[in-house]
Amino acid sequence: MAREIATLAGGCFWCVEAVFDDVIGVESVESGYTGGHVANPTYKQVCNGDTGHAEAIRVAFDPDVISYGDLLDIFFHVHDPTQLDRQGNDVGPQYRSALFPHSPEQEAEARAAIDRARADWPDPIVTRIEPEAPWYPAEDYHQEYFAREGANNGYCVMVVAPKLAKFRKSYAARLKK
Repeated sequence: MAREIATLAGGCFWCVEAVFDDVIGVESVESGYTGGHVANPTYKQVCNGDTGHAEAIRVAFDPDVISYGDLLDIFFHVHDPTQLDRQGNDVGPQYRSALFPHSPEQEAEARAAIDRARADWPDPIVTRIEPEAPWYPAEDYHQEYFAREGANNGYCVMVVAPKLAKFRKSYAARLKK
């Protein structure tokens, strides 16, 4: 079985991790930090907004089951790619919308996905395509956060759960059983 990696930043990693955990063909999702200039950053450092890192997810997937392009279409559906350095009330460069391709083929597909997304958004897409950068896993308590804490966390109830519901409604055929 082939395995590829996609690295995506679309605001708070709890939000996008919860969606991609449900996608058929996705083997694993890890929350972390990438795109910055500080080695081994902590959540507190990244939240300060001056490390250059984005909160991101690293998705391991089987391209024979779901393509990188299909993952990107889901990504553009479940976050607002028109908000510069923010998602809703989460503000700062750490919440930017960005793609970190791992190959020239992924970069070409990222550009094509941005072009496809333009049809769905009335405002300009501000999602950046950034160079592949070192990956730093987030602290353990961030991993699978929504699955563990979603029902008990106000942010998750108000922000993550609606994104997940929107995804599940629109992509029922892409859900894991």
